[in-house]
Amino acid sequence: MGIQKLVYDPVKLREKREKERMERSLRYIDSLKKVKKERKAPVRGPFSKNELETLYIKRGLSMKEIAEYYSCSKHKVIYWMTAHNIQVRSQSEATYVKRNKGGDPFLVNHPETNNASFLFGLGIGLYWGEGTKVGNSIRLGNSDPGVIIQFINFLEKIYGIKKEALKFGLQIFGDLDEREILRFWCKSLGVPKEQFQKPVVTKLRGRGTYKRKSEHGVVTIYFHNSKLKKILMEEIEKLK
Repeated sequence: MGIQKLVYDPVKLREKREKERMERSLRYIDSLKKVKKERKAPVRGPFSKNELETLYIKRGLSMKEIAEYYSCSKHKVIYWMTAHNIQVRSQSEATYVKRNKGGDPFLVNHPETNNASFLFGLGIGLYWGEGTKVGNSIRLGNSDPGVIIQFINFLEKIYGIKKEALKFGLQIFGDLDEREILRFWCKSLGVPKEQFQKPVVTKLRGRGTYKRKSEHGVVTIYFHNSKLKKILMEEIEKLK
C-alpha cells in the first residue's frame, strides 16, 4: 500500500523554512552591525557571564568577533569564557556555525499524523539499512528508483530539505548507455541532470546477472550536513 499524501503542504513548509532562515540570517547581520556600533572601550575588568552567553550562544558570534566587540584580545575572551564554564565550540561546530550563519539548512518536523509517522519510520529504516554511517554527509544508494524517491520524500517532508539542494551520483557498468541511464533517473526522480555528478563507469568482469538486478545502475543521494547526519544516527540508535 502506497504512502498517502501528508496533511501539511510541503510548499508552505518550504516557505516557512525559508522565511525562518532569512529571519535568522538578518538577525545575525544585525548582530554584526551592533557589534561595530556598540563596540566598547577596552575592558579591563571581568566579563559578565550573561553577556558572554548572549554574544556567543544566542547571537552566534565567534570569539574573535566578541574580542572586537570588547576591543580586547581573543585570549582574554577565552580566559573569561573558561572562568564562567561556557563550553567552547569544537572546531567542527565552529565551522558549521560559520557555514550556516542563517541557521540550519533544514527544519525538523516532528510527525503529527499516522502518515507522517509512517514516512518517518520508513526513512529512518531505509537509512539504517542502506545509508552510509561514517563521515559527515548523508548518503544512501540503491538501484531501485522507488527507494530513492521515498528517501527524497522523507528528507523533504520530515526535514524540510529542498530537492534542489540534493546531489546525486550514478554508477553503471561499461556496456550500458550512460546518457539513456541518466535520462531514466532524471525522469524517475524529477530532477535535472545538473544535480548529478559525473557517472562512475565500472568495467565488466564476466557476465553475471547485473542486467537483471541493476539494469539502470545504482544512484546515490547526497546531502552534506553534519548536524542532520548526527540527528539521523541518533534516531537509529534509539531503535537498537
